[in-house]
Amino acid sequence: MGMGKIEVNEEFCKGCGLCVNACPQKLIRVSNRVSKKGYHPAELADLQSVCSGCTLCALVCPDVAITVYREKKKV
Repeated sequence: MGMGKIEVNEEFCKGCGLCVNACPQKLIRVSNRVSKKGYHPAELADLQSVCSGCTLCALVCPDVAITVYREKKKV
């Protein structure tokens, strides 16, 4: 599997933390910041870590707030 990248849409994220528990690499955390809607949105815990692009975070998100982008490995 190639490298991945996630984007969390703060307009939809309610900070439930399901994505935090779903990420096998533990790259996501609930932020200390408060969004415009009054929630603590999810964010990448470590910008240096590499997301595998497994999409588990997006699959468990009840608010469809996470988009996963994957880059295929070059052969």
